[in-house]
Amino acid sequence: QVQLVESGGGLVQPGGSLRLSCAASGTIISNYNMGWYRQPPGKDRELVAAIFTSGSTNFVDSVKGRFTVSRDDAKNTMYLQMNRLKPEDTAVYYCNRAIRSYWYSWGQGTQVTVSS
Repeated sequence: QVQLVESGGGLVQPGGSLRLSCAASGTIISNYNMGWYRQPPGKDRELVAAIFTSGSTNFVDSVKGRFTVSRDDAKNTMYLQMNRLKPEDTAVYYCNRAIRSYWYSWGQGTQVTVSS
């Protein structure tokens, strides 16, 4: 059974940084294209960053240049480094497969709140 556990969220001031982690069990994340998603209050979940099996990455325009995504294959863990955070980055962040038709069950997510 696949389990994805997100962590690292919190309350941060605008301009601050956070690093989120996605620890996986029951699957090997380096074998798949993986994504970081977020769901702002009252809005749909959206894909904001992806890391491909090659290690290359892609980002939605709103986070490009501020977020980076990486993977530690030995730990089977994926990370989202978020810099220069803005209030509009406030959301619950999740990790999952990058392609909808291959989604695993969603984890609990981790709350990121950007506020002064």
